[in-house]
Amino acid sequence: MWRAAALGVVSPRLTLRTIARQPRLYHGVMLIEAAAVLVAIVLAAAMRPWRGLQGMAPPWPWLAWWAALPLLWSADKWAQVPVLQPLSGACLLMLMAGWPMAVLALVPVALIATLMGGLSGAEGLERLLWLGIAPATLALGLGAGIRRWLPHHLFVYILGRGFFASQLALAASGWLALAWDGAPSGTHAEDLAMGRWLTAWGDAFLTGMIVSIFVALRPQWLATYSDRLYLPQR
Repeated sequence: MWRAAALGVVSPRLTLRTIARQPRLYHGVMLIEAAAVLVAIVLAAAMRPWRGLQGMAPPWPWLAWWAALPLLWSADKWAQVPVLQPLSGACLLMLMAGWPMAVLALVPVALIATLMGGLSGAEGLERLLWLGIAPATLALGLGAGIRRWLPHHLFVYILGRGFFASQLALAASGWLALAWDGAPSGTHAEDLAMGRWLTAWGDAFLTGMIVSIFVALRPQWLATYSDRLYLPQR
């Protein structure tokens, strides 16, 4: 049942968003999404990640990638193509800035994307959760597993955390969003499920490529990387 829902082959009548078209249930679904976002923001703020900057400005690649995310999140609205799957970019931001800082930074990303793309408040909330917080959190969990059970090696970080963990996190987030919200009007769940799977590969390839460059040239730009941990000791 779960696999069928994740792949979008369950009848649209069974999706929570279709059921939630009834006003009371719809508001209940939105409250659950808002609560999940709020919990993540509170946890991130409680960790006070800005202390790691020690009063300095964030590295410019963090800011450049953060500034690009609203364009990626609203690409389908700009192109006016409902089946176009927006890139997330949240996994790369999480690897660069760390999970707490990334979660806090994703909030203004969602606000700007909502304004730029002419999204409703509900759509903006959904994108904050399913394009931002969910993939970043899943990538963090998968990365913790890689760090715990796989060898501490340079290529394990690049391929494991930069590529494979990002791909799985992005695909899983896309499928979860589809199972939770259902397919938008005029689209088919099966097509969207395949589109999100393929988009996750592209997003992960971009993430892995940039991570490999940063590891080689500017490892200090990756908050989740440490030479002491991943370079073999001589």
